[in-house]
Amino acid sequence: MGIEYTSSFRFVAVLYMAVLLISVRAGERPGQRRDASATLLTAARSTERTPLSSVKPRPEPVIPPADKLVRLRVEPSALEFFTGDRPRPVVVSGVLADGFEVDVTGLVRWGFETSGVARMDATNRVLAMKPGSTVAVARLRGVEVRLPIRVESSSGPAPLSFVKDVLPVLSRLGCNAGACHAKPEGQNGFKLSVFSYDPKSDHSEIVREGRGRRVFPANPEESLILKKPTLGVPHEGGARLKAGSMEYQLLVRWIREGMAFEQPKESRLIAVEVFPRERRYRKGASQRLLVRARYSDGTARDVTDLAMFDSNDKDIARVDEGGQVTVGGVNGEGVVVARFMGLVDASRITVPSERLYPESRYAALPVQNFLDPLAYAQFRRLGLLPSDLCSDPEFLRRSSLDATGVLPTPEETREFLASTSVDKRARWVEKLLRKPEYGDYWANKWADLFRPNPDRVGVKSVFLLDQWLRECFRENKPLDQFAREIVLAQGSTHQVGPNVIYRDRREPPELTTLFSQVFLGVRLECARCHHHPNEKWGQEDFYQLAAFFGPMKQKGSGLSPPISAGTEHFYFAPGGSVTHPVTGEVMKPKSPDATAVDVPADRDPRLSLADWMTSPKNPYFSRALVNRVWAVFFGRGIVEPVDDFRVSNPASNDPLLQGLADDFAAHHFDLKHLVKAILESRLYQLSSTPNETNLSDTKNFSRSYRRRLPAEVLFDAVSQVTASRETLAGMVPGARSMEAWTYKIESHFLDAFSRPNSSSDCPCERDRTTSVVQSLHMMNSKGLQSKFTDSNGSVKKLVESGRPPPELVADLYLATFCRLPEPRELEIATRAYEVEGATRQTATEDILWALFNSAEFVFNH
Repeated sequence: MGIEYTSSFRFVAVLYMAVLLISVRAGERPGQRRDASATLLTAARSTERTPLSSVKPRPEPVIPPADKLVRLRVEPSALEFFTGDRPRPVVVSGVLADGFEVDVTGLVRWGFETSGVARMDATNRVLAMKPGSTVAVARLRGVEVRLPIRVESSSGPAPLSFVKDVLPVLSRLGCNAGACHAKPEGQNGFKLSVFSYDPKSDHSEIVREGRGRRVFPANPEESLILKKPTLGVPHEGGARLKAGSMEYQLLVRWIREGMAFEQPKESRLIAVEVFPRERRYRKGASQRLLVRARYSDGTARDVTDLAMFDSNDKDIARVDEGGQVTVGGVNGEGVVVARFMGLVDASRITVPSERLYPESRYAALPVQNFLDPLAYAQFRRLGLLPSDLCSDPEFLRRSSLDATGVLPTPEETREFLASTSVDKRARWVEKLLRKPEYGDYWANKWADLFRPNPDRVGVKSVFLLDQWLRECFRENKPLDQFAREIVLAQGSTHQVGPNVIYRDRREPPELTTLFSQVFLGVRLECARCHHHPNEKWGQEDFYQLAAFFGPMKQKGSGLSPPISAGTEHFYFAPGGSVTHPVTGEVMKPKSPDATAVDVPADRDPRLSLADWMTSPKNPYFSRALVNRVWAVFFGRGIVEPVDDFRVSNPASNDPLLQGLADDFAAHHFDLKHLVKAILESRLYQLSSTPNETNLSDTKNFSRSYRRRLPAEVLFDAVSQVTASRETLAGMVPGARSMEAWTYKIESHFLDAFSRPNSSSDCPCERDRTTSVVQSLHMMNSKGLQSKFTDSNGSVKKLVESGRPPPELVADLYLATFCRLPEPRELEIATRAYEVEGATRQTATEDILWALFNSAEFVFNH
């Protein structure tokens, strides 16, 4: 086992570890503090999709009788039809006296001022009957709302288009899903592009492939594309379409009309809008969503029946295929995403606590900087109250580990705890930002994102990039300048650190994936092959961004894994281009959500990209960076995962994120200023102990979230407390693991605690989960035992100091937990020195072993 426990105290320690294995695996238990002393004390005392056209009945909405109905409103607020148009759904919302809105569509009674022009069907859809105008009136509890309706005569239905009319139906049926005909090899000889990213190929596959065997214009109803989904002939995908439905008739008419790909001057789909966009709900409420598509010619149409819906948090709300939302029984916020033909929009759902506190309660909360009011506003919306302020020992240890990756020394701890200055926390923050360990700690975090595999690019190249990163953070280089130097890198891979990134990511698409994820917080990788399933980005967006890197050239020996010792030079030279993989079109450089750039042939287009990216007005850069830094201090980002900004993954508190980003940009992207603002906020200094209102809060930061220490931080903490430094291969004697520059430096400890392996495809986010392997390593490691017995270590010095056991225990607590032991903890620990057969050495080792294996040491809280 590596450590011998021969006394009765061993029984206490082993029993403690049995409890620890459970508590560490479970992580944080709200309302229950798990530390070494509490556990030692316990041990001592106790030794298939539905066919598209089927309509499901909606749940009956209910308004409690006590709720006062203030007014009604209807969406859409007016309707315009041509005769023969599809029915249009409507939603009636009741505004209650307490500010809530509820879906009362199923409760209202409808009437029409002019009969015969339109009617309402059983599913609350308006059908056009004949040309004319009327007003539909909805009434409930003496309150009414009016819906103007106009129906115009049509000379006949407009010719159908594959792109505008047929593809939405195929998408809604799931034909072009990855599990169906959009598999890489297709399905039974029929292949469609994923999410219709290649509509021309899809049209050809249906109309021309196999000599047009899937369509039969002379008798459209006999077409294979209709017979299969209606089970007229066997279909592995089951029934997807009902014969005679509106969608069925649409496909029949398109085939009969000649199966046009597009109509002349056809308008383009430019946006999708969902209603309601944002709303507060009571638990158990229901809501029908509406989805509207907008086109380039100014027209709009309801596409609710063709849209696809998904909830990002099933505990907050669930949604069915028709857009019917059912709110769950959990407080919090979530979104339901509506997708239509590659575009998305989201309905934000807020479920506040049943008990909301008055504004005065939040106005009385302490404010330490601009971040606190932004957080309090969110707490008020959700009925949360923040936890109390953390203790001085908790703040001292937490802030030091989060900002510099090192524990405070016992001397620093004694000085801080003894101070009565009202601004001692602010002065401690200033001291942290001046520590030499600060630069290595933050460089190591960015190295996780950029560090390449040495077997691929060479050891010298990896070392050069690592040293460049450390220099950047030691001198506090502004992060906009840091990003510019990376994006605009050129020169020798053995002289200029950022060039190693180009050596590793050799093609424009690879650079696009990396830079968009790290600097913009957007995962564009999906759009490399097809339209992003959860965002608006398509292949055109991806390859337009990649076009900025098209003119980059290289000369030199290239890669020769596993050695790659040669030097390469990267430079700009006119003439390179990036083409769209489907259309073959040469792409013009264009940043996401920006206009295309006209770049002279003799100018490096990356200059334009860097200017756009690092502009204070950029909608992505500052938000992505502050979110990444925020996650270091709080255990999760305001957007989580930190590099996955999208409509379907919204910020938990967008005003807080935007306020932080604006302040960061206003202070010239100064990382130390950002770190200081976070550390000095009341929000960061909250206790990890929950109260009755925030017990289940895991993403609004109403309390501190406990998180396991990163591998290097924990390893260095063990070495610091024991005053026993290991010599890592390829490092100077006594170097900290935080200074390691490659994963090739062997360490079983670092691997057990999830040090990222740069042979994988970075960005490498840290895995903060706990495991039995980690617990067993802390319990049994021979390396850990060698630190206890080191002749020059702290344990040996304590033992030989001659001081009484209570003082030795106090020193151990100060070194590991940054606090003195409580009286009961001190009593239990000192008994280890009184056990039969125990020596000062074995007792001190036993106590330190137990403290190291506690959640209070392994976790930052």
